[in-house]
Amino acid sequence: MDQGSGAGPHRARGRLGAPSCGARAPGAPWARFSAWLECVCVVTFDLELGQALELVYPSDFQLTDKEVGPSPPRSSAHPGSRPSLAFLCFRKAASATCPFPTPTQREPAHYFGYVYFRQVKDSSVKRGYFQKALLSLVAPEYFDKLAPCLEAVCDEVDQWPAPVPGQTLNLPVMGVVLQVHIPSRADKPESGPPKQCSHENLLPAPVVLTSVHELDLFRCFRPVLAHVQLLWELMLLGEPLLVLAPSPAVSSEMVLALTSCLQPLKFCCDYRPYFTVHDSEFKEFTTRTQAPPSVVLGVTNPFFIKTLQHWPHVLRIGEPKMPGDLPKQVKLKKPSRLKTLDTKPGLYTAYTTYLHRDKALLRRLLKGLQKKRPSDVQTAVLRRHLLELTQSFLSPLEHYMASLMPLQKSITPWKTPPQIHPFHQDDFLCSLEHSGPQLTCLLKGDRLGLYRWADSRRFFKSPHFDGWYRQRHKEMAQKLEALHLEAICEANIEIWMKDKSEVEVVDLVLKLRERLVRAQGHQLPVKEATLKRARLYIETVIGSLPKDLQVVLCPP
Repeated sequence: MDQGSGAGPHRARGRLGAPSCGARAPGAPWARFSAWLECVCVVTFDLELGQALELVYPSDFQLTDKEVGPSPPRSSAHPGSRPSLAFLCFRKAASATCPFPTPTQREPAHYFGYVYFRQVKDSSVKRGYFQKALLSLVAPEYFDKLAPCLEAVCDEVDQWPAPVPGQTLNLPVMGVVLQVHIPSRADKPESGPPKQCSHENLLPAPVVLTSVHELDLFRCFRPVLAHVQLLWELMLLGEPLLVLAPSPAVSSEMVLALTSCLQPLKFCCDYRPYFTVHDSEFKEFTTRTQAPPSVVLGVTNPFFIKTLQHWPHVLRIGEPKMPGDLPKQVKLKKPSRLKTLDTKPGLYTAYTTYLHRDKALLRRLLKGLQKKRPSDVQTAVLRRHLLELTQSFLSPLEHYMASLMPLQKSITPWKTPPQIHPFHQDDFLCSLEHSGPQLTCLLKGDRLGLYRWADSRRFFKSPHFDGWYRQRHKEMAQKLEALHLEAICEANIEIWMKDKSEVEVVDLVLKLRERLVRAQGHQLPVKEATLKRARLYIETVIGSLPKDLQVVLCPP
C-alpha cells in the first residue's frame, strides 16, 4: 500500500462506475451548489474492510463503492503526523467527449476534488490509528462539529453566485471570505496568480484562493532546472513519463508543473499527479502487451520502477531541500541503469533533445537564487521562457493554418460558404523553410526536427496536435460562418427575394435565425450592428410572406 504525507495539492485518478447527477436545473434544490461542487463525501478507512463511504451530501447524489475505491494520499503512521491535503480526479466510466469545455462547463470525462485526510492515534484500532478523509472544499472543523458543520457549509455554497468567466468573486464560507478569479480564454498564459483586490474594504480581509494549476513553477522545477528544455520536448511530443517522488505532494506538483509548461498550447494527453497500485487503471497503464500510453504518471511507490521498466522515460526525484538552497540537479542516465528498488535520483531516458540547453536562462535563475530573488519572480522568468518556446513552435503551425482559410472575396451571400482547405503534413513541412521556428526562436539546435522527429512525425500523432487542430478548425469555421452572415446582411435582400419561391424564403429565415442564436450565444464573432441588421432582414422577409406562413414563423 502506498503511503505518504504532506500538505499540498495531490491528484489521483480512478475509474468511476455510475453516472453522476450532473448539473441541476435552475431553481431546483442545490442548483447553485451544483454550479460549484458535485458533492461532499466522508470516507472512513478500516484496516480489514478497506475504505467505506460514510456520508454523501447532498444526499441524493449517487456514488458506488467503486467510485470511492482509488486511495487518497495517506498520512504516515507515526505520532504527530500532520493532516494531508489532496487534489483528486476520477475518470468517469462513460461520458460524451467534449475536448474543449468552456471555463465553467463540467469536464465530461473526470470528476475533480480536494481530499483532507486525517490520522489520529487510537489504541482501540488494530493498526493503532483512526483514519478518515473528507472530500470537500473545507474540512478541519468537520472533525470537531461533524455533520451539522458540513450541512452549514453546503448551505453557504448554495448561496454563492454562479461562476462567470473573467469575474473575480468574494465567496463567504465559515467566517472566511474566499476571493477567486474564474478563468477565461482572455487570461494571459504568463499572468501569475491573482492578487487581492485593494479597492475593497472587506472585513475580514479576503483570502485569495488560486487555481490548482497556478503553481510555483520555479519551486517545482528546482531539482530539474538543467533539464527543463528536455522535459518540455517530452511533454510537447506526448511521450510517456513516470515521475517517482518521495511524497504525494512532490509527485503531484511536479506532474501538474509539467502539464502546465506547454501554455498556451492545451495539454491534451492524460496525466495522473498521484497514482497508486490500488487505482482501477493500474492494469491498463502497466500492461506490456502494447506501447506505453501518452500519460504523465506521478507515483511514490518504488514498485513502479520494476513494473514500468519498459517505459522510455523515468524521472526520479529526491527529498526536497530547504527553500534557500539549490538542490542537486538530477543527472541524465540511461534507462538500463534503472534498479528495481534502489534507484538514485535522475532522469532516465535515451532521448536526445533537438534544442540546445539555454545556459543563459540557467545562469539567470541561479543568480536570482544567490540574490534571494522572490520565488514568484523566478517563476515568471521560467514561465516566460517556456511560453516563448511554445509560441515559437506554434508560430509556423498558425501561419500554415491561416493559409487554409478561404479568401474573403470568395464568400458570396447567396451561396454556401467555401470549405476550409485540408491540413496536409507534407505541405506544412515544406513551408517550414520559409516560416519555421528558426525565425522566432533564439535557441540553437534542430528546430525542424521537433516536427519530423526522425520522420515519425510524433507531434502530429499526439493528442496535442489533434486538440490544437480541432480548436483552430472550429474557430476558423465560426469565422467563416460570421463572414457569410455579414455578406448576407450587406446584400440587397429585396432584390434576392423577387424570383424566389416561398420554400427558399422560409429556408433563409430559418438559417438566419439559427445563426442569430449562435451569434447571441457568443459562438460566432459577429458585431452588434450585424446582429441588428440580421433581425431587420428576418422581419422584412417574414413580412413579404402570406399571412398563414407569418403565423407559423411568428406564432402569437
